[in-house]
Amino acid sequence: MVKAKARAVDGPDKGFREAEITRRDLDQQDVLIEIKFAGICHSDIHTAHGEWGEVNYPLVPGHEIAGIVTEVGPNVTKFKVGDRVGVGCMVDSCGECENCQKGDEQYCNKGNVPTYAGVDKYGEPTQGGYSTHIVVKEGFVVRIPDNIELDAAAPLLCAGITTFSPLNRWQAGPGKKVAVVGMGGLGHMAVKIAHAMGAEVTVLSQTLNKQEDGMKFGAKDYYATKDPETFEKLAGTFDLIINTVSAKIDAGAYIGLLALDGTMVNVGAPPEPLSVHVMSLIGRRRSFAGSMIGGIQETQDMLDFCAEHNIAPNIEVISADEIDHAYDRVLNSDVKYRFVIDTSTM
Repeated sequence: MVKAKARAVDGPDKGFREAEITRRDLDQQDVLIEIKFAGICHSDIHTAHGEWGEVNYPLVPGHEIAGIVTEVGPNVTKFKVGDRVGVGCMVDSCGECENCQKGDEQYCNKGNVPTYAGVDKYGEPTQGGYSTHIVVKEGFVVRIPDNIELDAAAPLLCAGITTFSPLNRWQAGPGKKVAVVGMGGLGHMAVKIAHAMGAEVTVLSQTLNKQEDGMKFGAKDYYATKDPETFEKLAGTFDLIINTVSAKIDAGAYIGLLALDGTMVNVGAPPEPLSVHVMSLIGRRRSFAGSMIGGIQETQDMLDFCAEHNIAPNIEVISADEIDHAYDRVLNSDVKYRFVIDTSTM
């Protein structure tokens, strides 16, 4: 077993503290990863604060993990010691159901095993990437291309795949008008990826504060949603809307921006329900959908796509002692655009 240094939280109103956790001995197809960097996702905050249901504390969050393989199990074939690898939001699934067989492990009919706040097949609670080491089954590890730095790679394992998957599924590309709601950690990745796919991208953000960045990332237009004229001017415009916001919005107002057969996909996960008037869908054969990360092969495809198109998130690297402050800044929308923990500071 490996003793890993970590940062843990003991309750919804508690701050992070130093901790030591034990990683299991390697099974036949496991790899031991020395974590170099771990991104901070809004999901970490929701979970640490107990906003998505009961949590088995103490909790070590983190599902944007980039590091180096330091040991492999006897039956591992995909990786060797020294490989640059990543781990995202899940570390196992049943592998047998229809969804797993199709490469949609995230939708495993028996439930995938989340990287943290879950229970693994050994009956032990899973603990995430705010730590120095992790043991993961090789089938849930992805290879990080050489031209993506490890610190920048970390957020791709959640923010990158969470936006790539719906853009890929709903075929964002040339001739498609795509709107991105929100310009945070998810939103700025959605803009970069949709632009690289060839779509015409518009950002819909509360204010114009990040307009210059949005245009640099590839947006053609940028509108403030606090301005009611925005919804009048853009009515019936978009083929696809990616909603990245983790707070309650007026879903009906945004659905009104969809063209005939347009789809609004939610990837942000606010704790409050969103209400939709069904007539806003019926009137133009619109769809209101959701999407959750991607399967392992699609995650690898995303990394390869980002490497090919030189796409990386904008990050701010912090020490492990700055996690609480980073959480506060995320909640105040004071980050451009993703915090990444340097785990050497553990």
